[in-house]
Amino acid sequence: MRNILAKEMKLSASILSYLFIAFGLMFLLPGYPILVSAFFVTLGIFQSFQSAREANDLVFSALLPIAKRDVVRGKYLFVCLIEACGFLLMALSALVRMTLFSDSIVYRSNALMNANPFALGAACFIFGLFNWIFVGGFFKTAYKFARPFVAYIIVGFVSIGVFEALHHFPGLSWLNAFGTDDLGRQLALLACGILAYLLMTLLSCRRACESFEKIDL
Repeated sequence: MRNILAKEMKLSASILSYLFIAFGLMFLLPGYPILVSAFFVTLGIFQSFQSAREANDLVFSALLPIAKRDVVRGKYLFVCLIEACGFLLMALSALVRMTLFSDSIVYRSNALMNANPFALGAACFIFGLFNWIFVGGFFKTAYKFARPFVAYIIVGFVSIGVFEALHHFPGLSWLNAFGTDDLGRQLALLACGILAYLLMTLLSCRRACESFEKIDL
């Protein structure tokens, strides 16, 4: 699988997939819906799928002496790698806001979601949606990607809106905790987000492998 991943990174990937990782730093922006950064990271990954399709990358990969399932797994590994890099920047940005800037007025007066473990868990959920809806949907045909990407955009932004609104409901203000306040509950939500990401990704990959094996390229 290491060789397949290397092929994805060096031959199939669009440069935009790597450049858009930097959007993870949007977690530092005050007065901005920071979860949109997760969408931009996935938008960069989408560019790789678009470029690969135009270059008949899947046909080339299927002709290699590897199983068709490994072609799908290689794509998922690449997707997860980019998402992990974006998440790392988000986590570092959140850590800076939770420590060095925890008492900064510009962040304290922010009515939108604060950068904390709950926000990181929500970002993992957005990444999971991308893997489930778009990547899994793409491999139903291994060619058409407009419909699954539009579906992901709709579901993704609805989810972002819900996450942004939750801390305004009575009794849920702790979701927008500053610094290390409510850290225990925050970390529990981060763990839930990571678990949701893993479940959606693994189930999507399994479904995509089954679908791709049935496709006559």
